[in-house]
Amino acid sequence: MNKVASGYWNIADPTNGYTAIHRDVLALLPLEKLDQRFFFESDMLFRLNVCRAVVVDIPMEARYANEISNLSVTRALFGFPGKYLARFVKRIFYTYFLRDFTAGTVALLSGTFLTLSGATFGFWHWYLSAVTGRPATSGEVMLSALPVLVGCQLLISAVNFDIANVPTIPLHPKLTARMPEST
Repeated sequence: MNKVASGYWNIADPTNGYTAIHRDVLALLPLEKLDQRFFFESDMLFRLNVCRAVVVDIPMEARYANEISNLSVTRALFGFPGKYLARFVKRIFYTYFLRDFTAGTVALLSGTFLTLSGATFGFWHWYLSAVTGRPATSGEVMLSALPVLVGCQLLISAVNFDIANVPTIPLHPKLTARMPEST
């Protein structure tokens, strides 16, 4: 859920509790808005993506002592999904509608429209068939199935576009100067 909400599909362990950030990038974050509890890392990744900051994994050995976690599974189970959904919707809006209009935007809009309209048409004709006892015609089935299939393919394309859209150019000028030139 973190990868979907934050847009950092390339991060293996986004909530391991260890974070390092350059102070110039930290200055771009609205620290007063960051979640203060166990959702902190996820919220920070969402906000870093809004800034288009590059985030990378640093390999490290996990060391656990005799700590006892204060994380309530029940609170996380019921609290985190709503937070992830809110961050996901905001990220999609900021990335694909407010900041830019891309092929991912077109795939997302047309895929959502086709999937919902095909499903609505199909459910309506299924309902009419159940009420009247008349089976749906092959044309009605195809007019329902084809938009759903094409819409799902477009939504998969939008996810693929989002995965390829992970930020790769560092915000910090010193880091940008050290980046190898792409060919």
